[in-house]
Amino acid sequence: MKDYRPARKRATVNVGESVRILRELKEMTQNQLAEASGISQATISAIENGRVRLGVERAKVLARALKCHPGVLVFPGWTHEEAA
Repeated sequence: MKDYRPARKRATVNVGESVRILRELKEMTQNQLAEASGISQATISAIENGRVRLGVERAKVLARALKCHPGVLVFPGWTHEEAA
């Protein structure tokens, strides 16, 4: 592991962008995510565009629908160096 070099950070992603990226990686439309999560399509759009805060409860619901950990949505730019 001494030869390990972390990849350089190429882009900064905010919470809304992380939701959109994961949704698109799962090949879901906003309407499909709305059906899977029970959160309205309008609210999902507002989250993705930064008009509405995600919040912990919404993060849990969306993470379940997107099959990921809520932390992936809430802390998209977190790195292990920040934890130290």
